[in-house]
Amino acid sequence: MSATARSRSSRWLSLVLAASLSYAGMLQGAQAALIGTDAVAAAQAPASRSGAESRALLNHALDRADVVQALQDRGVDPAEARARVAALSDAQAQWMASQIDQAPAAGSDILGVLVFLFVLLLITDILGLTKVFPFTRSAR
Repeated sequence: MSATARSRSSRWLSLVLAASLSYAGMLQGAQAALIGTDAVAAAQAPASRSGAESRALLNHALDRADVVQALQDRGVDPAEARARVAALSDAQAQWMASQIDQAPAAGSDILGVLVFLFVLLLITDILGLTKVFPFTRSAR
């Protein structure tokens, strides 16, 4: 491919890209409206379950093999845990179910923080601002 053909194709590609990016902002529209305080409170309130639904959620959690293994590792008999769930009051069962709903899925965000720090240090190494990793070459 000759230099003029490459220049012509890159110019054509940049024009198409610029046009598509300029039209992309026009395609999305937003609509805003005022909402009442009661709607906000209802959206932020935890989902209310009955005592039976909360107990079903807790018993479902006790059916999982990893939960049973974790209980046994800590010296708790799964049958005893089921008996305790059955003995909970409705308010206690609902509180336990809400705690399960609000718990983070991964347990904690420490892995995300570590990955972020690694990527940040890697980028600063590549840009030549730091020298942390020996396997990077500075852009400077």
